[in-house]
Amino acid sequence: MAKWWKALAGAGVISLLPGAALAAGDIGGATMGPLWALPFAGMLLSIALGPILFHHLWELHYGKFAAFWALLLLVPLVTLRGFDASLGAVLHTALLEYLPFIILLFALFTIAGGILITGNLHGSPATNTVILAIGTVMASIVGTTGASMILIRPLLRANDNRRHNVHVVVFFIFLVSNIGGSLTPLGDPPLFLGFLRGVDFFWTTWHLLPETGFAVVVLLPLFYALDSYLYSKDDSLPSLKDPTPDRNLKLWGKVNIPLLAGVIAAILLSANWKPGIVFDIHGVHVELQNLVRDVILLGLAGLSLVLTPKQVRAGNEFSWGPILEVAKLFAGIFICIIPVLAMLQAGREGAFSSLVALVNHPDGSHNTVAYFWLTGLLSSFLDNAPTYLVFFELAGGNAKELMTTGALTLAAISGGAVFMGANTYIGNAPNFMVYAIAKDRKVAMPSFFGYMLWSGAILIPVFILQTFLFFR
Repeated sequence: MAKWWKALAGAGVISLLPGAALAAGDIGGATMGPLWALPFAGMLLSIALGPILFHHLWELHYGKFAAFWALLLLVPLVTLRGFDASLGAVLHTALLEYLPFIILLFALFTIAGGILITGNLHGSPATNTVILAIGTVMASIVGTTGASMILIRPLLRANDNRRHNVHVVVFFIFLVSNIGGSLTPLGDPPLFLGFLRGVDFFWTTWHLLPETGFAVVVLLPLFYALDSYLYSKDDSLPSLKDPTPDRNLKLWGKVNIPLLAGVIAAILLSANWKPGIVFDIHGVHVELQNLVRDVILLGLAGLSLVLTPKQVRAGNEFSWGPILEVAKLFAGIFICIIPVLAMLQAGREGAFSSLVALVNHPDGSHNTVAYFWLTGLLSSFLDNAPTYLVFFELAGGNAKELMTTGALTLAAISGGAVFMGANTYIGNAPNFMVYAIAKDRKVAMPSFFGYMLWSGAILIPVFILQTFLFFR
C-alpha cells in the first residue's frame, strides 16, 4: 500500500512540473496530472459539506474557504506554468465567463428582489397547483432564484394554517427552483454558461421542451393528488388558527417588470448583434456586444435600486448576503476549474481519459445516457453550474457541433444539470434558500437525507422515464 501511495504521489509531482514555455492562456492541459484537480474538488466539497457539518463557521468564513482553494491552485500554477500562461488563463475565465455570469445573476437578483406580492390566498390544492405552475413558467424568465424568491413567501402564507404543508415546499423546490428553469439561459446558471460558450439563446427552449413538459405533466398532477389527500386529512381535524387571513393579492414594484424585459432584450442583443469589434486583453478576445450587454444589465439593476420603494424590498426581506455569497464562492470555483477544463480539453491525451471513455461508446460516439446521469448525479451533490462546464468540455466543448450533430448529448448534459439539481438541498442555489425561508416560517422541513427520500421516491422514477423516452 505504501508503494502505491508513493507511486501516485510521484506521478502527481511529475505532472505538476513545467514543460516547455507556454503561451499566454495555454497552461498545457495534456501534460497536467490529477493533482491539479485537487483545489476544484476541495472547493466543491467545501460548498457541499460546509453548510451541513459546520454551519456557523461556514456562514462567517465561506469567502476565506474560497480564497484558500483558489490560492492553492494559483500559487503552483504561476510557479510551474509561468506568469503569462497563468494570467491569460485567469483573464479568459474572468472576462469571458465569471464576470458575465455574476453580472446576470446580480441583475436578476436585484430586479426580482424589487417585486413583492402581498395579501394571502387560501392554500387549497387547486390554488397551490396554480402557483406551482406559474412559478415553473416564471423560472425560465426571471431565473430559478428570482421565481423562488418572488413566490415562496406567498405560497407559505397560503398554507400556514395547514398541518400538512411540507410537501408543498418540496414540490416547489422540484418545479420552481429547478425544473422550470430549463428553457432559457436566464433560467438556470448552467444554461447561461452554455450561452457564454456559444449555445444559442433559444436552443434549450426547443430541445428541452419535450423533456421539461414531460416532467411538469407528471409532477403537477401528482402534486395535486397528494395535496388533495393531505388537504382532506386536514379537514378531518380541528382547524388551526390562520396567522395570515385571506385577503386580496397586490403586486408591488411593478417598475421592475419592464426591467426584467430589458434583461431579456440585452441577452438577445448580445446573441444577435455582431459588430465585429473585439478588444484584445492579454490574448483574451472580448467582443463589444458582450461588453454592451453587461453594461446594460448593470444599468437595469441600478435603475431597479433607484426606482423601487425601500419598503417593497423590506417586505421581501431583501439583503445582499445571498448574491455576495454566490459571487465569492463562484470566484473560487471559476479559478479552481481552470486546470480541470484544460485537462478535459486534452481529451484522451489528458488525465481524464478514463472519464472520456466512460461517457463514450467503443466506436467513439457519445453515450447520452451516461452524460445525462453522470451530469445529473454530480449536479445533485456539487453545484450544477461547474458540473455542466465539466461535461460540456468532456463532450468536445464546441457549441456549434453540440447544437447540431451532438444535439442529444447537449440536451442530456443540460437536462441532467438542471433537472437533477433538485435531488438535494445543495444541487442548486435556490434550494437551500427556499429551505431556510420555509424553516424560518416554522415549516417542519425534512433533513438533508429526509429531503433525498422525497426526491428519490418522486424524481428518480421521472428521470428514469425521461432516459428511456428522450436520451437513448
